[in-house]
Amino acid sequence: MQNIPVTPLPNPGEGGPVADLENEGAVPVIPLPNPGEGGPVAELPGENFPVIPLPNPGEGGPVETPSGGAVVLPIWPGTVKVRFLNAAYGYPPFRIFFNSRRAVNFLGFASLSGYGRHYPGYQTITVTGLDGYIYLQKTLPFEAGSTSTVAVINRAGGLDLLQISDTCCAPTRGTSNFRVSNLAFNSGPVDVLLGDGRVIYADVRFKETTAYKRIQPGEYQFLFAQTNLMPMPANSDIESLDEAFIGMYPLPDTVASLYLNVKRNTNYTVFLLQNGGTADSIQTLVAEDR
Repeated sequence: MQNIPVTPLPNPGEGGPVADLENEGAVPVIPLPNPGEGGPVAELPGENFPVIPLPNPGEGGPVETPSGGAVVLPIWPGTVKVRFLNAAYGYPPFRIFFNSRRAVNFLGFASLSGYGRHYPGYQTITVTGLDGYIYLQKTLPFEAGSTSTVAVINRAGGLDLLQISDTCCAPTRGTSNFRVSNLAFNSGPVDVLLGDGRVIYADVRFKETTAYKRIQPGEYQFLFAQTNLMPMPANSDIESLDEAFIGMYPLPDTVASLYLNVKRNTNYTVFLLQNGGTADSIQTLVAEDR
């Protein structure tokens, strides 16, 4: 933490504005103009609140001193990280707006945007066509410091938004993390199996996102099917197959399959997407986050 801009405050007794608190003495405070008196203001839509001016890193001014001297904490505005996924089968590409700010210019089916930084709080997401036609507006809560995926999904008679938290513990000891999110509108409950028949997750329903499981690096074959098999214990790691293992026969009636080469220190989310009008018309989309 070097050369981070901080709010300049005089030492007690050196002058400058002070708090007018009974029995508190001359405690230095941050000078702010009253609303409408000028000075820097917050850039939040519809608001005009004074804020503390800070230089950009490298532009000079007081900085945090981790060793020696008084330590002053830097003030950073709270933000959220949000990305968008088009899981809506049968629609043309979308534009996405976060409040009045354009977040994604072109989002085709089965496409995932990168993360953007936005303000926290209750925010309105607008989904439009490239011609400006508004398909959907919905207000969602975004907690400061959070990371999430907002998916545009099918519903009966139209579209909806589904907010998925992407918060996860960082991979440890060279392992990775794995989960599945079922966004296929017509699907029934789906089991997630390894090629040898072990069930990682059972009955993953539409709009359900599983908890992360730790997964060892290696090559995997995943099957998505409806079975009556019992799942592995919830706290079991996912381990790659023994090359000598002959596999599971007969194979269940799968609605989708996936071959995945798992790397170290990566969070994997497998999205199941509807790509047709029947329950078995499902494709996968893999997100790798480091």
